[in-house]
Amino acid sequence: MGAVRIRMYRQGLGDCFLLTFEGGAAPFHVLIDCGVLKGTPDAGERMAAVADDIVATTGGRLDVLVATHEHWDHVSGFLQAPEPMAKLAVAEVWLAWTEDPDDALATELRKHRAEARRAVVAAARALGAAGSPAAARIEALLDFEGDLGVGARATTAGALQWVKDRPGARLRLLRPGEQVALGDAVPGLRTFVLGPPHDRAQIRRSDPSKRESEVYEIGGAGAESGFYAAARAIDEGTVPDEQPFDRFFRLEPADAETMPFFSDGYLAEDSAWRRIDHDWLGIAGRLALQLDSDTNNTSLALAFELGAGGRVLLFPGDAQVGNWLSWGDLSWQVDEPAGTRALTSADLLARTALYKVGHHASHNATLRERGLELMTSPDLVAMIPVHRPTAAKKGWNMPFPALLRRLEERTGGRILDAELGLLHDDDAAFVARTNVSEWFVEYALDW
Repeated sequence: MGAVRIRMYRQGLGDCFLLTFEGGAAPFHVLIDCGVLKGTPDAGERMAAVADDIVATTGGRLDVLVATHEHWDHVSGFLQAPEPMAKLAVAEVWLAWTEDPDDALATELRKHRAEARRAVVAAARALGAAGSPAAARIEALLDFEGDLGVGARATTAGALQWVKDRPGARLRLLRPGEQVALGDAVPGLRTFVLGPPHDRAQIRRSDPSKRESEVYEIGGAGAESGFYAAARAIDEGTVPDEQPFDRFFRLEPADAETMPFFSDGYLAEDSAWRRIDHDWLGIAGRLALQLDSDTNNTSLALAFELGAGGRVLLFPGDAQVGNWLSWGDLSWQVDEPAGTRALTSADLLARTALYKVGHHASHNATLRERGLELMTSPDLVAMIPVHRPTAAKKGWNMPFPALLRRLEERTGGRILDAELGLLHDDDAAFVARTNVSEWFVEYALDW
């Protein structure tokens, strides 16, 4: 009936996938994300090379542009490669419902995200000024947020706005349980929306259960509004009345210097270890992790079905536990030659022949029993957008060893790796369907 080429770019730690469907009147091009982690050397040059290839391959036209979620390693390229990106005409833009300005929960999530991000940035700066090692760990997580400095232009919000502003493009804000119709552009292709869930609790659920882990190994709660207020006071440089302790219980530094008990026991150079001035900011580390995870859980997760009852391409963005678990509640009414039937997410997972591994193969972005173990297709191939040196520099265990081992078992070694190319090349039939170039790894699939 047709064919599809899935091209994974090799720009570093980030996602950029170009899907080209053949079989219609003309090739149908879908770009899913385009970014690289903040701090990647020569990021602009790398993303320009990727964008040049996208323009050349598509002839300057994208039928669909998908931005799965607002993280720098998924959207930075739209700002980092302005000249080639400007050459792309876009017919449709697909975003999650979380970008709907008329949705109350979406508005609440955006407001909470902005407030949490501002508080974490302020706390990280204060910890950095105090010489705390926690600052570096928080800054590493904030790299997913792009440029957060005063007057910053290269922001995730700016990149997402670039996507929304594509001239003449139809904007679709997708919700779980939808089936996206593409007309006759690609005969037989059906696209199903899995996530993100329209549920606050599921979006907040990023980690596996402690009693019975849903992932291959177990590796916070939200913060109090008082922390936000205190961090905001630091950020604004206002009189520090909004601190973790009420003024009644505090002693100002100038007053403490006049008292031998404090000046000798806490303010002396050799007694600095006794002070807890900045310990209350330690909650920022947990907040930064939660901010990162909550954003990942807003990922637009899509399943492309290659013909009724055919093989499936699964692109979950960086969906984490709550997003994956929500798929179990979904079903679609689909028309098939035998009649109308209910299609479930388990059906789609069972026929998944290409899995874009979530969040660079981190430990909590691929479910076990409710995810990979349901992918029983003998044709299963995994694509991992990972760059080990960058992950190691940040202290991240990517790809997660237990997950990678199981991926190798489930796929029979058919794994394409953005950093290393083909992890295994002993299957001649598999190698014949792949292409590894300087800038991309590509897999071709007939259907």
